[in-house]
Amino acid sequence: MSNAIRLTLLAPFALAWLCGSALAQGGVTNSTKNPQQVATLHWYPANLTTSFTVGRSASGLSFDGANIWVTDRFGQTVTQLRASDGAVLGTVTGLDNGPQSIVFDGTNFWIGCRGVLDKVRASDGAVIGRFNIGTGGMFVAFDGANIWAIVPGQVAKVRASDGVVLGRFSLGSVPAGVVFDGANIWVADAALDTVTKLRATDGTVLGTFPVGVQPSGVAFDGANIWVADLDTVTKLRASDGAVLGTVSIKGPTSVLFDGANIWLTNFGSVTKLRASDGAVLGTFSVGSTPEGIAFDGANIWVTTNGGSVSKM
Repeated sequence: MSNAIRLTLLAPFALAWLCGSALAQGGVTNSTKNPQQVATLHWYPANLTTSFTVGRSASGLSFDGANIWVTDRFGQTVTQLRASDGAVLGTVTGLDNGPQSIVFDGTNFWIGCRGVLDKVRASDGAVIGRFNIGTGGMFVAFDGANIWAIVPGQVAKVRASDGVVLGRFSLGSVPAGVVFDGANIWVADAALDTVTKLRATDGTVLGTFPVGVQPSGVAFDGANIWVADLDTVTKLRASDGAVLGTVSIKGPTSVLFDGANIWLTNFGSVTKLRASDGAVLGTFSVGSTPEGIAFDGANIWVTTNGGSVSKM
C-alpha cells in the first residue's frame, strides 16, 4: 500500500480521535455540574410544563413512587394523578372535613383533616382508618414507623400500623409545620416565631430556636433544617439549631428539598434556592396562591387554592 493511500485511510481516524479528545476535554468531565443530575433533568431551568384541574381547592401533595396524590380541602377528596402525564387515576371520597396535609408511609396515605387523621390505602384508594387526634387543621410527617400530627398546642405521635396514639407532647399555641430529620421531629410555631426539636423516640424537647415571623413550612436537606416565615427562609444546622443563614423571600409558605435545591411556594410563584449557600437560582410563576409542593424525582408539583396543580 502506497504512503498516499495509507495517509488517506488514516486521516478520518485521526480526525475522529482529535475531535473526541477535544470533546472530552471540554465536556461534562470538566464541568462543575454533577453529571448524575442529567437523569433528573436538573441541568435546565425549571419551566411550567402543564397544569391540571383538581377539585375545588387543591391543597397538599404527596408522591408514592409512581403517582401524585392531591387533597381538596373544600371537596373533602384526594385525587390520584399519574406522575408521567397528570391523568386522573381515581378520586377518594368520604374523607373528613378539610383534608389538607398528606404523607405516604410506604403503603398508605395519612391525611390531616380538621380533628381526625384519615388513612387511605394507596393500592385501591380505600379509606381504611379514621383516628381522632384533636381539633383544627393538621399537618403530618412520617418517621419511618409513626405519624406525627400537629394540632393547636401539641404534636401527637401515632403508630402507623394501627393508629394508636403513642404520645402527646405540648408545644406552643400555633404549630404550623412539621418534618422528620432521621432522628428528630421539628415543629414550627407561628405564634412564638420558633421551631422546636423533639427526639422522635420519646418526644423529649431537645431545643427551641428562634426564627422569623410566623414560621410555617419546614424541610430537611440531609444536614440542615429550612424554615419559611412571612418574609424569609432560615437555614438551621440540624445538629444544634445554629442559624447558618437567612434568605429574603416574600411570603414563603411550603418548603421542599429535591436532593440538591430548596423550593419554596410564595405569592404567585415558586422560588428555587441552592441548598449549599441559599443562592436564588430562579423564580417561576405557577398561578395565584400556591400552597402545597412535592417532588417526583424529576418534576416539581405545586397546588393552588384555585383547584389546580402545576407540574414543572
